[in-house]
Amino acid sequence: MKFSAIKGFRDILPEEVGNWQRLESVAREVMDAFGFQEIKLPLMERTELFSRSIGQETDIVSKEMYTLHDSKGRGMTLRPEATASVVRAYNQHRMDQNGAVQKLFTMGPMFRHERPQKGRFRQFYQVSAEMLGDPGPKSDADLIAMAMHLFDSLGLKDLKLHLNSLGCPECRPKFRAELEDYLFQQTDGLCSDCKRRAKTNPLRVFDCKVEACNQVVLGAPSILEFLCKVCGEHFETLKSYLESAGVDFILNHQLVRGLDYYTRTTFEIQTEQLGAQNAVAGGGRYDSLVRLLGGPDQPAIGFAVGVDRIIALLEKEDQPATKKPDLFIAALGETAEMSCFKWAMDLRKAGLWVEMDYGGKGLKSQMKKAGRFGVKKVLIIGEEELTSGKGVFRDMDTKEQEEIDLNNVLETMEKALKTDD
Repeated sequence: MKFSAIKGFRDILPEEVGNWQRLESVAREVMDAFGFQEIKLPLMERTELFSRSIGQETDIVSKEMYTLHDSKGRGMTLRPEATASVVRAYNQHRMDQNGAVQKLFTMGPMFRHERPQKGRFRQFYQVSAEMLGDPGPKSDADLIAMAMHLFDSLGLKDLKLHLNSLGCPECRPKFRAELEDYLFQQTDGLCSDCKRRAKTNPLRVFDCKVEACNQVVLGAPSILEFLCKVCGEHFETLKSYLESAGVDFILNHQLVRGLDYYTRTTFEIQTEQLGAQNAVAGGGRYDSLVRLLGGPDQPAIGFAVGVDRIIALLEKEDQPATKKPDLFIAALGETAEMSCFKWAMDLRKAGLWVEMDYGGKGLKSQMKKAGRFGVKKVLIIGEEELTSGKGVFRDMDTKEQEEIDLNNVLETMEKALKTDD
């Protein structure tokens, strides 16, 4: 029986990994510069953690989570997003007791049972950053500026920052009532899902990807017109901080996030290069979530970067050069193989990528193998070379060969290969 990866899941092959490593490396450098520390979290959590934080009426909880039950009937779910897990860890380990604002980031896979399509997978990857313990708006601007700097550091251009405020429990109910009235009058233009959402959680209609629903919300009331004084001042100050930092943004009153825990600041970073899956990062403030999940009353804000979509953009920009071995050692004969094996081990420990043939084949066959590796330098050692103490060092591009002293082969090889780089 021949097996293939499950639909919506995929292998990331060696020739594809370069951009992934580049993104992770740049992300860590940027996070370090902004004072964020990495936290590693489990892939599975109690189901209630997500249903309580994300919202029972959201598509994620009602349709998309991968859930199983243990021997005691307890629900266990593969994480569909990282924020709830970060908050759970923050509460569990009493991280608020440190007194300082906690800046945390995490990287890894998330899982949702969505319809697989370009830029959307059932196992997908995110870089998530969370700042807990400050009410903003300065911290909001700090986090958003960091997200934009991350993309700049990756060399990605033409990304647009969309900005909105979702208000707070004081001002959002007035907007919700107005929105419900509007959607009730537009029911015929909504898809079946949005007809349901209009009654249970009308803000979800803004998230719909159906074109007819997009047209309906164009005429919807703007939440920015309903902000209370505190939320309005928060949003105006945030905009001022972003402007002072040179961060351009687009006000988008139709922007909402698909999770129930968001309040006030919400934002999304979009591209026009990936079709319908145009959001490459998004986030916002979730001031009540820490308390909702059993912790202290601490404000927080965070965002997540869609790694799969960033990789697609990087692949459009350029292809990273495929890494090749620094050296191939062609060993001829058992005695030479033993000596060369030790040299290869020592050179690898010094940080060099060294390859050898494992099958004891002849020189012609080993040189072909070196060519397939794309290696530039080959060290040829046989019984004669061991006896004379002189090895053959061959340049695969120029075909030139020179003798090297085998009495000091490690130092000689390390110097020659690093000089060549």
